[in-house]
Amino acid sequence: MQKITILIHCEDQKGIIAAVTNFILKIEGNIVYIDQHVDVEQNEFFMRLECELTNKEIALASIQNDFHQTIVQDFNMSWEIYTKNQKPKMALFVSKYDHCLFDILGRYSAGELNVEIPLIVSNHEDLRPIAERFNIPFHCIPFTKENKAEGEQQQIELLKKYGIDFIVLARYMQIITPNLIALYENKIINIHHSFLPAFPGAKPYHSAFKRGVKIIGATSHYVTQELDEGPIIEQDITRVSHINSIEDFIMKGRDLERIVLARAIKLHSERKTMVFSNKTVVFS
Repeated sequence: MQKITILIHCEDQKGIIAAVTNFILKIEGNIVYIDQHVDVEQNEFFMRLECELTNKEIALASIQNDFHQTIVQDFNMSWEIYTKNQKPKMALFVSKYDHCLFDILGRYSAGELNVEIPLIVSNHEDLRPIAERFNIPFHCIPFTKENKAEGEQQQIELLKKYGIDFIVLARYMQIITPNLIALYENKIINIHHSFLPAFPGAKPYHSAFKRGVKIIGATSHYVTQELDEGPIIEQDITRVSHINSIEDFIMKGRDLERIVLARAIKLHSERKTMVFSNKTVVFS
């Protein structure tokens, strides 16, 4: 039995839910999940729906065409439709930190993430042995101010070659170029500590320790041209106190980064996020 997921975004108006559910009934589908949200301030409607198609004779292309000709045009919708067996292809960008990379690859090997990982891209050679251990192609592209244009072009060519759907920055310590961001709008996921903007720089945990902070956090978000200000996907925190050392701060922070990034990947790969006006709607 084929299972499809439909994401819908349009101006809020009467009759949207009724029209969509009646369409599902018409194509002999059984709705197994439906959720919707209305942004009252901006009068925007969002919906995520999963259904099982009981009639195997109905082709997906026919459903898409019929949906577009009727519901989409009637309500002037933005929409996406996916089948359950469509695994998005995810590229991992890394530098030298390995904690997020190990966590992602471990979850991937255990079948926890509904993705394919065709390649890992890095600006250093340090993590190549990890990629080889998991039998994933590793491409090192040194990235400096002097070769930025060349490096960006190499990255884009690789992403196109492997048919990449979205990118995860697993502690990739380089600023993503505007051209790459434009090609993968709302499809590049980053992770960082939540001390910004209070404690910027190379040693935020040391600064936070000296200040005596009581909470450590991590934030995963989509990458935009405004550094670390893109739509937030997932966040979490843990408490610290005067008895904790700087090493404790760093360990707790890295644990949070692993967990929060994995959650963000799962939400994105399962098509549970929608972006509008630099915010996310995240469905359960």
